[in-house]
Amino acid sequence: MPASEPRTGVAGAEAEPRAGVVAAEAEPRTGGAVPRPRTGVAALSPRYQVVAALALAVIAVAAGVHLLMVFLTLAPSNTVTKQHGKAIEEWVYPEFEQNWKLFAPNPLQQNIAVQVRAEVRMPDGGLLTTGWTDLSAQDGAAIDGNLAPSHTQQNLLRRAWDFFAATHGADNRAIGLRGSLSEQYLRRIVVMRLYRSDPSSREGVIQRVQVRSSTTHVQPPPWSRERVSDKPVYRLLPWWSVTSDEAAGGVR
Repeated sequence: MPASEPRTGVAGAEAEPRAGVVAAEAEPRTGGAVPRPRTGVAALSPRYQVVAALALAVIAVAAGVHLLMVFLTLAPSNTVTKQHGKAIEEWVYPEFEQNWKLFAPNPLQQNIAVQVRAEVRMPDGGLLTTGWTDLSAQDGAAIDGNLAPSHTQQNLLRRAWDFFAATHGADNRAIGLRGSLSEQYLRRIVVMRLYRSDPSSREGVIQRVQVRSSTTHVQPPPWSRERVSDKPVYRLLPWWSVTSDEAAGGVR
């Protein structure tokens, strides 16, 4: 065969597909996901990212300090407020003053129990004075170990006593128009509770009730030098006559 004649046959047939493969591989891939452009802080240059991170850190620290200062002005007296009270007041007052009384009346340092006794007219016509029934202790026992305690068990009696204390002076006399309403509200609650829990009250008809509070200081931790009395302090209210509808069991 002459040397100038081009080669054909198997070798030539194999060369063409290879060229096609190379051409196909050289084409850009368009089926893959296109990366999204960066936004926010990530779109900044590294130098500005550092500046933005420092600014956010300063804002977070300032907000945390401010919330802590406001919290300390509302919290009960403690070691921090005793040592740094002036600095705290200079930070908060007068621009950021809060008068929520969030922690009044200092529940972390006092336990207040509401107790009641009654004069009951028994079926034979005689009057019986019951012993003191600790209604707060009953609520505490019902709540203890209960994963979903009743809102009534937690707050009804407590809020009724707070309502009474806020509308009466130290001499147990009503202050303002809401005083008589708070007396009625508290009286109906204790009468209802006595009819449910006191055997003597269930047998007869309640004629009068007397309420008292027992306040006991929570003892400080062993490492504290503070010393408080562990004896209860009682606030005794006068006897209240029970109205006819209540005495007939209208609130049972």
